[in-house]
Amino acid sequence: MTTTSQDQHGASTQGAEPDPDRLMSFVFRAVEEVGSALNAALVVMGDRLGYYRAMADHGPITPQELADHTGSDVHYAREWLNCQAAGEYVRYDADTGRYILPPEQVVAFTDPTSPAYLPGLFQIAHGTIRDTPQVVAAAGRGDGFGWHEHNSDVHEGTERFFAPSYRAHLVAEWLPACEGVVDKLTAGGTVADVGCGHGVSTILMVQAFPRSRFVGSDYHEASIETARQRAEEAGVAGQIDFVTEAAQAVDGTGHDLVTTFDCLHDMGDPVGAARHIRGLVADDGTWMIVEPVAGDHVQDNFNPVGRAYYGFSTLLCTPTSLAQDVGLALGTQAGPARIRDVVTSGGFTRFRLVAQTPFNNVFEARP
Repeated sequence: MTTTSQDQHGASTQGAEPDPDRLMSFVFRAVEEVGSALNAALVVMGDRLGYYRAMADHGPITPQELADHTGSDVHYAREWLNCQAAGEYVRYDADTGRYILPPEQVVAFTDPTSPAYLPGLFQIAHGTIRDTPQVVAAAGRGDGFGWHEHNSDVHEGTERFFAPSYRAHLVAEWLPACEGVVDKLTAGGTVADVGCGHGVSTILMVQAFPRSRFVGSDYHEASIETARQRAEEAGVAGQIDFVTEAAQAVDGTGHDLVTTFDCLHDMGDPVGAARHIRGLVADDGTWMIVEPVAGDHVQDNFNPVGRAYYGFSTLLCTPTSLAQDVGLALGTQAGPARIRDVVTSGGFTRFRLVAQTPFNNVFEARP
C-alpha cells in the first residue's frame, strides 16, 4: 500500500524531488532550532551563575569582568557571551570588545516582578527535556509519566514562570472579572485552590482578602511542603490550610470560590474533578479556571506560544494525565470548547471566558 502526503499548499508530495533551495533553507532552520534547544540550558546557566544580573548591574562588560563579578571561569563566560550575542540575547560592541544586555532583556531576565520575566520558562523547558528519556519510554509502552516523577527544575520553573503573571493579573483583573467574587471575599468567604502547586496563587489571594479562609490542595506532597514554607515566609500561614489531596479528594462544601490554576488539563479525570468541584462550590459560588491560552481549532494554535505549549503538552502535561486514572489527556491546548464540555459535564450550567493574557485563558463557571 502506498500513501500520499501533501505539502503546505495541498499539493501531493508523493515521489516529488526535493527543491535544493528549500531543502537547504530547512536545514539552516533546523540548525537554528538546535541552537535554540541548547540555549534553554544556557539561559538556565546564566540565571544560576548570575551572568544576567551582573550584566544588568555593571553595564557593558568583558568576559573577564563577567567571570570576576560572578566568581566563575572566564572560558565559560566567554563562550556563553558569544552564544548569547549570536542569538541576539545580548549585543556585542566590536570596537570595545564588550557585551551589553539591552534594557528589555534586563527586565526579562532579572526582574521577577514583571510578567515578562522568563527564567522560569527556560527552567521548565530545561527540566522537561532532561526527563525526555523516561517520557519516550512511556510513550512506547502507552504509559504516563507523573508530575511527581519529574525533576525539581520542572516544579521550581513552573512556580517562577507563572508567579509573575499571577501577581500582575489575579487580584487586579481576574477575580474582579468574575461576578460577585471580590465582594464575597472582601466580606470574608471560603476558597479552595485545587492543584495549588507551590501555593503562589493561594498566598496572593490570602494577602488580598485577609478576612477569607483558604485551603490549598495538591496531590504532590513536595509541592505542598513548599507551599507551607512559602506561606510561613509571607506571614499568612495561619490563614491557609495546605493539604496533600488529589482534586477529587478535597473535602468541604459551600465554598464561595474554587480555583484551578493551569492544572485542569494535567488531571487524569478532569470531568470527575469538575463533578467533585461542583460539590465543593456553593449554589451561588464560582469556579475560576485558569488554563493555557488556546483556540478551539488545531490551526488556531500554530503560533509561537502554541508551539511551546504543544511541546510541553507532549513531554510534560499529557504524560502527567496518562499517569493517572482515566487518563483523558486533554492536552495543554484544549481550547475553550473542550474546557466548556468538561465543565458542563461536571454539572455547571454557566461558563464564559472572562479574561485573557498572552499565556492564559481565564474562565468563570457557575452552577
